[in-house]
Amino acid sequence: MSDEKPWSHAPLRNIRRGHFWIPGERVTHSGRRYQRAPMYVEWEAPEHVIHPYPIILMHGGGFQGTEWFDTPDGRPGWAQRLVEAGYVALVIDRPGHGRSPLHTEITGAMGPPFSYEAARQIYFPQADPRHTQWPFDADDEGALDAFVAGYGPLPADLCTSQTMDADRIAALLDRIGPAILLTHSASGPDGWLVADRRPDLVRGIIAIEPMGPPFATIPNIGPMTWGIAAAPLAFEPPVQDATMLHATKPGTYRLPSLAGKPILIVTAEASAFAAASPPTAAFLNDAGASATVMHLPDHGVHGNGHGLIYEKNSDAALAPVLAWLASNLEVSA
Repeated sequence: MSDEKPWSHAPLRNIRRGHFWIPGERVTHSGRRYQRAPMYVEWEAPEHVIHPYPIILMHGGGFQGTEWFDTPDGRPGWAQRLVEAGYVALVIDRPGHGRSPLHTEITGAMGPPFSYEAARQIYFPQADPRHTQWPFDADDEGALDAFVAGYGPLPADLCTSQTMDADRIAALLDRIGPAILLTHSASGPDGWLVADRRPDLVRGIIAIEPMGPPFATIPNIGPMTWGIAAAPLAFEPPVQDATMLHATKPGTYRLPSLAGKPILIVTAEASAFAAASPPTAAFLNDAGASATVMHLPDHGVHGNGHGLIYEKNSDAALAPVLAWLASNLEVSA
């Protein structure tokens, strides 16, 4: 790793920034009251906001909102680039992650810790020679230590975890008004769940290689019982037992909350997780949504794995996403 101070050559920025909390509910435990699963929100805004809808950035896996700020090699991340493009960016730490406090007696049990082996398996270049954009050398143990440092466990119950996420982000929308959701990996199902709760406040969804495929059991995480999520969705006709979804032909059940809503699913050239996205898009579209898969190589962006949002060409990976936003969600304030 470089010994250079991170601020040595960082450009000055003229932004507004702050943070706030979305409180959790009060619960009683052993005769005392506690707050369960609050959510930390950090925001940045340009001096002159150009676009009417803010973007809520939702981190993946056992990580935290920092994945959107700076890349592992110290470059500006997508949050800064979105602000430079004229958007308000709100970056959350999902309940139980990062600066969103937890206690297992209140929030619930946590799953297994995040290992170095998992980091290499998920993010690092492996057998695929096309994966060329990882931002530090595979044998740079110091950089690996710094990367893994931000990771913790996920809540052990995936349904409970996604329900907490979706409830808190819905409350965030109640506070700030209509917004665009930008998810990564394990937060992908949260996008569908939040839109299901607040269809009038979610203007569009961008999902970076969302967790899937439908009905999969994700190793060390849990089952996607409701197809595209572990938590229930408001299908029509109503579904009381999620096994009904898996047992019927596509299109039998609809998701009215997602009808006509612009949805973009982004996949990378050399990511093992990219294969889950076309079946996810098909499930959404069979349920009445309007989901499009953007495969980055089709837009001239090559060499990426699952960490495409902070790999060496992260700016290039964002460019077609910004173009999609301009084409699909560009309206007057």
